[in-house]
Amino acid sequence: MTVVSEKAPVRSTRKPPRLQLGVALATGFLVLILFVTLFAQAIQPYAFEHISLLDRMKPPFPLEGYSADHLLGTDRLGRDLLSRLLVATQTSIALALLGTIFGAVLGTGLGFMAAHYGGWVDEAISALVDFGAAMPYFIIALAVLAFLGNSMLVFLFLMGIYGWERYARITRGLVLSARQEGYALAVHALGGSPARIYARHVLPNIMGPLIVQITINFPETILFETSLSFIGLGIRPPLTSLGQLLGDGRDYLINAWWLAVIPGLVIFFTTLSISILGDHLRARLDPSSQG
Repeated sequence: MTVVSEKAPVRSTRKPPRLQLGVALATGFLVLILFVTLFAQAIQPYAFEHISLLDRMKPPFPLEGYSADHLLGTDRLGRDLLSRLLVATQTSIALALLGTIFGAVLGTGLGFMAAHYGGWVDEAISALVDFGAAMPYFIIALAVLAFLGNSMLVFLFLMGIYGWERYARITRGLVLSARQEGYALAVHALGGSPARIYARHVLPNIMGPLIVQITINFPETILFETSLSFIGLGIRPPLTSLGQLLGDGRDYLINAWWLAVIPGLVIFFTTLSISILGDHLRARLDPSSQG
């Protein structure tokens, strides 16, 4: 008698990736921040510098005495806090984004130079990296602003070089490792130029760790900008930023707490959301973190 064995159909144990609740909330909040950054001038209820002394110190909804015309209240000059918060968010995020991109490009380029040329070039760049990592950057920024003055150009330069040494160190190590991989050696054997090897083959393969580093450095750049603006060395009137709003509201924490608490919450949730999304990207892009 022939026994026919039937095999049960094999079911795949792989499940589609599920977006965790925290990652979903962080992504949604960052989409909102991105929308505000792009369209703050178009959606602000009032001009952010508009003064109305008759409406000064209005509390936000739903506190007693709030005004329907100012849902987040007003400051000591009667300026609408919602309008100022939108423009301040736009300013802080735009400055932090420009600074992060500039620092990433600068550090990545220096990392490629150190790995490619070696010798004294590598030693000089490595010494600069060690110096940048050892010195407290906030103290350096204060010294530069004290000597050169608080101009927008100097402020943008300080934000642009914040954290560049991290990208340089990561890029140098990754490029030195990638140059020994089979694909890089094969392209080199076929006559590919170093520029082509780096741009077309090495850079796409090391982009994952660099993107993760950007998500780490971006919230730190936001905090760096808000810290300088908080103590009066960053963005100054008539412009506004989250750090400036926080600094202006610190003197009214007892009788007008919303002037400092609301900008502080925006700073907190923005940096927290970027950190959560960065952890998610690290788990996706960094092979060493995958089980």
